[in-house]
Amino acid sequence: MDGMVILYTRRIPGVEQTRSEVKRTPATTTASMAPLRTALLPALWYLGVMASSSPTFEIDYENDCFRKDGLKFQYVSGSIHYFRIPPEYWKDRLLKMYMAGLNAIQMYIPWNFHEETPGVYNFQNDRDVEHFLELAQQIGLLVILRPGPYICAEWDMGGLPAWLLQNPNITLRSSHPDYLNAVNTWLDVLLPKMRPRLYQNGGNIISVQVENEYGSYFACDYNYLRHLKAKFESILGDNVVLFTTDGNSDKELRCGTLQGLYATVDFGPSPNITKDFQAQRRIEPKGPLVNSEYYTGWLDYWGGNHSNAETGKVAASLEAMLEIGASVNMYMFEGGTNFGYWSGADYKMMFKPVTTSYDYDAPLSEAGDPTEKLYAIRSVISKFMEIPQGPMPPPTVKEGYGYVPLKKSGALLQLLDILSVYPPVLATFPLTFEQLHQYFGFVLYRTRLPVDVLEPTPLMAPRDGVHDFGYVMLNGEYVGVFEREDSLVINVVGRMGDSLDILVENMGRLNFGANFNDFKGLVQNISLGTYILEGWEMYPLSIDDAVRMRWIEYWSSLIPREKQRSVLQSTGPAFYSACFQLPGPNHDTFLKLPHWTKGQVWINGFNLGRYWPAKGPQQTLFVPATILEPSRPNNITLLELMGAPASPWALFIDRPILNGTGTKNEVVMEFN
Repeated sequence: MDGMVILYTRRIPGVEQTRSEVKRTPATTTASMAPLRTALLPALWYLGVMASSSPTFEIDYENDCFRKDGLKFQYVSGSIHYFRIPPEYWKDRLLKMYMAGLNAIQMYIPWNFHEETPGVYNFQNDRDVEHFLELAQQIGLLVILRPGPYICAEWDMGGLPAWLLQNPNITLRSSHPDYLNAVNTWLDVLLPKMRPRLYQNGGNIISVQVENEYGSYFACDYNYLRHLKAKFESILGDNVVLFTTDGNSDKELRCGTLQGLYATVDFGPSPNITKDFQAQRRIEPKGPLVNSEYYTGWLDYWGGNHSNAETGKVAASLEAMLEIGASVNMYMFEGGTNFGYWSGADYKMMFKPVTTSYDYDAPLSEAGDPTEKLYAIRSVISKFMEIPQGPMPPPTVKEGYGYVPLKKSGALLQLLDILSVYPPVLATFPLTFEQLHQYFGFVLYRTRLPVDVLEPTPLMAPRDGVHDFGYVMLNGEYVGVFEREDSLVINVVGRMGDSLDILVENMGRLNFGANFNDFKGLVQNISLGTYILEGWEMYPLSIDDAVRMRWIEYWSSLIPREKQRSVLQSTGPAFYSACFQLPGPNHDTFLKLPHWTKGQVWINGFNLGRYWPAKGPQQTLFVPATILEPSRPNNITLLELMGAPASPWALFIDRPILNGTGTKNEVVMEFN
């Protein structure tokens, strides 16, 4: 080896490896090389410092690839949503993705998750996006950032804040001045937090998406895209890789792309990968092939079937893309859960709300467990780059704790004083949630019958007049439900002055398609026979606060014994609750609600989300160990909207059931 200088670069997964050799002639001695070495050392030191202090990520159009620090780079990424995973599990999920062979992750930032109220920003705890980015960097994962302002993601209103709809004439995702002003204010808060985390600034963000699937939106407003491009560059700098993502059709790419934003596409498993990239090549004749959303599964809607994508097809198409040098992001790699009220909805011939589970049939399950699909993907990746050595982190422990009997705490109408802490809003005709500044959950609408109706008379809502479910009560008794675009007529009998209550549930705003102005509540007038009902009292309900503060159970304990019977016999939406003690440590579990119909459930004040086992396909709710107390009693509260079982109880099992309807007999055990 004497007299030979061999330069190697450290092997990095996904990066083209280089090796160069400088050999001296046989007549050259080691001693004669010394002056050359001395002369080269300062230059080599300077180049090394410059290289280490100035990381770069860029597009090489001539060679149709990305370059990272000057070297050809191909990313294999997976989508993960910090807002759908308890923060205590972020590191676990990211480590599993790294051990699966990924060298990057892709992540959205939902605007409405961080600015629920105009001008009030929350980046703490489960919203601490900077901490999530830090964890990814510590583990060794690069980041493809998709900060919106619109993200879709089957998230309420595609991540746009519902308070934008306080202006009923606003055109979202356009150059409408009110919309642009709100976007500018938000980006002025968010993007400065991201700039230090760009790869060229020492962070791990290698590229940033501008908007999302804009070619699927009706506006086709190029001035809007130009405005966003200029805004992103003014804050992040002009050396960041900005890109767009659209479906792989000419129609979608026509309105979704803009010069200066690198156009990428999305599609699922396919027998002809070359054909699927042709649309991108027509827009971007040179540069890397990129599938920004390679679908490993699909979402679920209430009333449909649980989606599955065949593992063999997913693995085969991934291998085909990697073989031709394409960079790929798998959507999703872990889906997670739509806790609370955050799930969105689609409109495909009719309103289709998304389930609470966002399992997505992804390589990591809703609970973060590695699946057969993950190992098949890992095997494919290993053919093209090094896989980290060591075992895959194991699944979290799952526990089937058994069943918990529940007790009725009270009908919703009986608890109105503690659920609506402010006087009702009065108006001649009903106002929307947005006009009432109630963006999620429930609003109670109340009026009086204007005349005697001694024969069954139709109480009617126009088609598309109730967004999304209206639970109707006459003098406190449940008489039926208005369901958006479905059940819109209920026959009633009553006397003039009788109280008519309609509890309206927001099932999630539209997150994809042509129109996002999805107002909630009674969005058109309600009629009784030939009378249009007037004189409405509207009660925005703070149910989450009441549950969190245990006001419902406290009120129930104060009911005199002689009134307990009326509580039990009341009909309509009602609360049920119980306390239970874990028999051992707290582990992840799944809540099943046999014979219940539809509602919302909380554990220890944490809103697990919507349940609807009668509709399906989802039959269980994921309960992370992080919300359970191992050493003191736990509280469970249900708001059942349509009909509880005669003997109400809840069941905790050790596995999810995501594809079924109705109920079957269960073998159960009671908590100790």
